Amino acid sequence: MGTPGFETPPLLKTRFQNYWLNGSYDEMFEAEGVPRRQYRALYEMLLSLPVEEMARRKQAADISFLHQGITFTVYGRDEGTERIFPHDLLPRIITRSEWDTIERGLTQRITALNLFLRSLNQGVVPREIVYSCKHFRRQMREFIVPKNIYITVVGSDLVRLPDGSFAVLEDNLRVPSGVSYMLTSRAVMKRVFPELFRMAGVRAIDHYSETLLATLRALAPIDRPDPNIVLLTPGVFNSAYFEHAFLARQMGIELVEGRDLAVHDNIVYMRTTAGLRRVDVIYRRVDDDFVDPLEFRPDSALGVAGLFNAYRAGNVTVANALGTGVADDKALYAYVPAIIRYFLGEEPILNNVHTFICGDSSQRQHVLERLDQYVVKAVGESGGYGMLIGPYSTAEERDEFRRRILDDPRNYIAQPTLALSLAPCFLDGRVEPRHVDLRPYILYGDEVRIVPGGLTRVALRKGSLVVNSSQGGGSKDTWVLH
Repeated sequence: MGTPGFETPPLLKTRFQNYWLNGSYDEMFEAEGVPRRQYRALYEMLLSLPVEEMARRKQAADISFLHQGITFTVYGRDEGTERIFPHDLLPRIITRSEWDTIERGLTQRITALNLFLRSLNQGVVPREIVYSCKHFRRQMREFIVPKNIYITVVGSDLVRLPDGSFAVLEDNLRVPSGVSYMLTSRAVMKRVFPELFRMAGVRAIDHYSETLLATLRALAPIDRPDPNIVLLTPGVFNSAYFEHAFLARQMGIELVEGRDLAVHDNIVYMRTTAGLRRVDVIYRRVDDDFVDPLEFRPDSALGVAGLFNAYRAGNVTVANALGTGVADDKALYAYVPAIIRYFLGEEPILNNVHTFICGDSSQRQHVLERLDQYVVKAVGESGGYGMLIGPYSTAEERDEFRRRILDDPRNYIAQPTLALSLAPCFLDGRVEPRHVDLRPYILYGDEVRIVPGGLTRVALRKGSLVVNSSQGGGSKDTWVLH
């Protein structure tokens, strides 16, 4: 290939000829052909490695994901549901100072939201917002959870704005998923780019499972110094089952389904070949509605009859606590800055995205008149479902959402269409920009802990702003530098 100095012009023409800067913040470039400091090593590597070698490394990564069974499930598709998780070869790189701001901001946010869930203070959020939330659980009123920790595992979605700052797009406080993809992606990247990884000085995330286990142990009932911890899964047909099995194996705890547990005298037991064994902490990956058929949905075959009574009696800890979906509601999201100010007496470190609540008549009218400008979301949906992206919608789609909003205004919010930041992706032998967000994972037990990284989700379709895997998105490794 010759020397790098002579190769640069033709490689720039071929490797980066489909790379554009369009006004969004670009993670890699300050200006055309000028990489940011943290990306220089990656940029130089892309200029020096032949396309064939990059393709070989991409294939090696894909094979590794395949052999590990790293999959996700897409519901409602006729061609089959189980798929290998799409992964981009190039890492997303974040500086230490940027990460420090993210870490402080998320710690502040999660601390305030936990205090809100403890009190459901009506002076901050209108009571009609709280009580009309479909995730509000009256059964949790006057119930103090262990250590007053309601949200043990949180996955907040961040976006980078055109000015380079980060903002929180939404909080995922019920059963956030995706951390297994963060961990497996890192393991693969360390094998695919060992030299670049060592040279960059990337902070470790390998201890996440160990930290999660310590967090769950910290929430065990006081009289159980050596607690038995299990991970409760809906089963193999759940979209995140790979993750459930992966985390249970990493932590060295049992992966159980509802049928594996039983409740007697308000104590939860696990059925084993040696007989019943008491369970002290349940890391649940089952939604509230299905946890206990005696208390919530009577037709649920996924939960454990009597679990809620054992929970209220203090004989078992459930993480995340039931009812945390109140603070996961996209309408309540608009009040999080006020929640931070009220409970902590501080200004938010990370901003919210401006949000219009369609339950408010004046805000609703504003949105209805500008549906072609906004992203409209159903307050309780996730995974990219129940959403209208105004600038990319048809007149028929806008008419349909107008009807939905008028029929049930409480169920919708609207936000400006954000110019999500762009990150380089290796696609078909070329480097092209794609829109990304970031989901760091926050653990809250005896203290708040955040591993330095997260799941960078990528809208792999050109021009798309939807990063969810169920909507054609994928992921890439996130490197936080020392």
